Amino acid sequence: MAGFFDKLKEKINEVNDSIERRINEGPVMREIKKKASALNKTIVLCEGEDARVVKAAADATEQGIAKIILLGDPEKIAKDNPNVDLTGVTVIDPAKSEKRAEYAALLYALRKAKGMTEEEADRLSYDNTYFGVLMLKAGDADGLVSGACHSTANTLRPGLQIVKAAPGVPLVSSYFLMVAPAGGNEYCEDGAFIYADCGLNENPTSEQLADIAIISAKTAEKIAGMEPRVAMLSFSTKGSAKHADIDKVTAALAIAKEKAPDLNIDGELQLDAAIVPSVAKSKAPGSKVAGHANVLIFPDLDAGNIGYKLTERLGGFQAVGPLCQGFAKPINDLSRGCKSDDVVAAVAITALQTQL
Repeated sequence: MAGFFDKLKEKINEVNDSIERRINEGPVMREIKKKASALNKTIVLCEGEDARVVKAAADATEQGIAKIILLGDPEKIAKDNPNVDLTGVTVIDPAKSEKRAEYAALLYALRKAKGMTEEEADRLSYDNTYFGVLMLKAGDADGLVSGACHSTANTLRPGLQIVKAAPGVPLVSSYFLMVAPAGGNEYCEDGAFIYADCGLNENPTSEQLADIAIISAKTAEKIAGMEPRVAMLSFSTKGSAKHADIDKVTAALAIAKEKAPDLNIDGELQLDAAIVPSVAKSKAPGSKVAGHANVLIFPDLDAGNIGYKLTERLGGFQAVGPLCQGFAKPINDLSRGCKSDDVVAAVAITALQTQL
């Protein structure tokens, strides 16, 4: 009888968690998940050894967001996660997969000109992330999410080697979808911000910053459903200070305007001038972006990484990412501090990226 009540309590907790998740989920994420569900894409989650990822696989399947392939040892996953129902989730152990040798041969063919040996390709094909990216390259999956327990470098290196950048895209960059808390935020008119680059390019040049701004605006429109208003951030607003770092941002603004003349973009702007209307009125009068920006382009990785974590931890925003933009096929990283709900959100966004 005790076992029955334990299971009943567990089920009640699951239902309560599901209800709480839906209540706290804002309209931006609800719409993203709705669009993803209609696509019925197959997304690979590489880290079956991580309990957050396993739960996310179950939740994404239960919500109908995508068809999930979870990589790892099925017996170990079941043993380590006895209370997670993985019905509908395909679990594949790369070491025992019938396709591993095929993927190893594909990897060797792609990388032999760079000096990779057959032995090295065979060894790497046992690695979950390499295996997942090779699934993507072979057309056996539509998108991939990893990074919950691996570094960004270890997550993205296989993608850069195998899938590579999309044609015509000069730079792969990363962004966070920063989703406002359920009660909203007075400075977040659209329910979310795009922050870039917060996870990949350490000190982008002016040309690279311009490219990041342009592709981030496309992300805001196509993924988040927002009309992009792009702010090039700095510690100066409209010449209030003089420094080489500011010159980099103003040069990036000029390049972005030349490359994308219809883009609603402005800079250089301090953060308060970018998102606070009253400050914008005094610091950047006449700007169509200042005070209302929803795409924030940080001057370097220091600023971007610190900025998203402050927004998440102090502002109560959900930080989904670091997501990638510019790959030929969707490959997305995760913060190692992510929650299972963040992984589910990344799955939904990855599905939408297949349409870009």
